[in-house]
Amino acid sequence: IDEAKVIETINPSKDVDGFHPANVGRLVQGLPTFIPATPYGILLMLEHFNIPTKGKNAVVIGRSNIVGRPMSILLSSNIPQGNCTVTLCHSHTTHLKSICAQADIIVAALGAPNFVTGDMVKPGAVIIDVGITRVEDPTSKKGFRIKGDVNYEEAIVNASAITPVPGGVGLMTIAGLLKNTMKAYEAAHLS
Repeated sequence: IDEAKVIETINPSKDVDGFHPANVGRLVQGLPTFIPATPYGILLMLEHFNIPTKGKNAVVIGRSNIVGRPMSILLSSNIPQGNCTVTLCHSHTTHLKSICAQADIIVAALGAPNFVTGDMVKPGAVIIDVGITRVEDPTSKKGFRIKGDVNYEEAIVNASAITPVPGGVGLMTIAGLLKNTMKAYEAAHLS
């Protein structure tokens, strides 16, 4: 299945996931659009907890079209939860540990359990863990546990704020998707 072809068949006015190229283009240009649900949820969370972002150094680990790239665009945008200097890192980034150690905000979205360790987190940093990976655990009723990209026990020592996995960004993704769905409904029926 050609993922791009499938996404392009979606009517942009109904694209509540924010994946259609027209909506991605609008996002990049700072125009009104559907923001992808997970980055939108992260913005909502930053707003709710009054996490300052203006002038901060943010590191986004992961360059997917679903989370990493749109998150880097949003954090660098001239919006209330933006105005960061953003470094977008990926599997070929060298010196990742030292780059993260300078970050005021780390968004980990690469799908590698416990990848971000405590020595990568500078004191006072805000850590947003987007990772959701099933890790085998014979002691669990289900036979697995959900792990994030951040080693929570190590990172929390230095972090001023950190999202748990499960129970953190995943819930905010649902909130972002529901807000986009309501926006699509209002545009179609209340204009």
